[in-house]
Amino acid sequence: MNRPHLTAEHITRQFQIDGEPLIALDDINLDIAQGEFVTVVGASGCGKSTLLRLFAGLDIATSGTIRHADEQVVEPSLHRGIVFQEPRLFPWLTVEKNVSLGLLNSKLTKARKADLVREHLELVGLSRFTNVYPHQLSGGMAQRAGIARGLVSRPNVLLLDEPFGALDAITKAHLQDELQEIWAKENITMVLVTHDVEEAVYLGDRVVVMSPRPGRIREVVPVKLARPRRRTSSDIANLRDRVLKSLHATGENTRPKGLKSADDGSHVERAVALAR
Repeated sequence: MNRPHLTAEHITRQFQIDGEPLIALDDINLDIAQGEFVTVVGASGCGKSTLLRLFAGLDIATSGTIRHADEQVVEPSLHRGIVFQEPRLFPWLTVEKNVSLGLLNSKLTKARKADLVREHLELVGLSRFTNVYPHQLSGGMAQRAGIARGLVSRPNVLLLDEPFGALDAITKAHLQDELQEIWAKENITMVLVTHDVEEAVYLGDRVVVMSPRPGRIREVVPVKLARPRRRTSSDIANLRDRVLKSLHATGENTRPKGLKSADDGSHVERAVALAR
């Protein structure tokens, strides 16, 4: 692997639930290279989305360090774009205005911002829908707008939190292929969180398998398959089965004495909400 571009070093994230500590992530160590496409898969409550928020600078670890290009991540940055499961578009703004929000804190000129917005709407196939409002878009089109907003600042890392989870199978497959094309064209580092094992294998250079409650990295599965990939290939099926086996594996649930995990019954529902 090339020199790490995005790094998690001994990351632990602990929340307080009813005055008691609850561990969402426990001693996470992960190096991601420049231009790598890494997917993270695991059950609800394993801390996938928490890890993504830490990479984005939207949350701070209880202990450990997140680094991006050798700088510690302590707050959001235009160098790291993020796309959520829901497009989160403002209904009173046009597609063009929604995408331009990705440049809200940029010091670029107004003209340059307009150029970037047009360029990225074209990149995701929405150049004909600049003046359309979110309620006039299909789910797939709305998610394209969300991806454009995540990319418009030209970040060198794009973080994606189950961006296709709510879409139908045909739209999902189409957007997966479009995302791969964008990744190849932009030479960007991508980290995608998903529940979908087949999606994780189809898109990723490596699949990070998380164990639940507290969230730990159980295994990192390399995907050494040439692109473009065939969804129906036996290689994809074999890797999918390997990841599923890892997800279903059982192991001793060791944790520091005195700290509860999200498996402690009365805390499960709130833990899942916090540590998705």
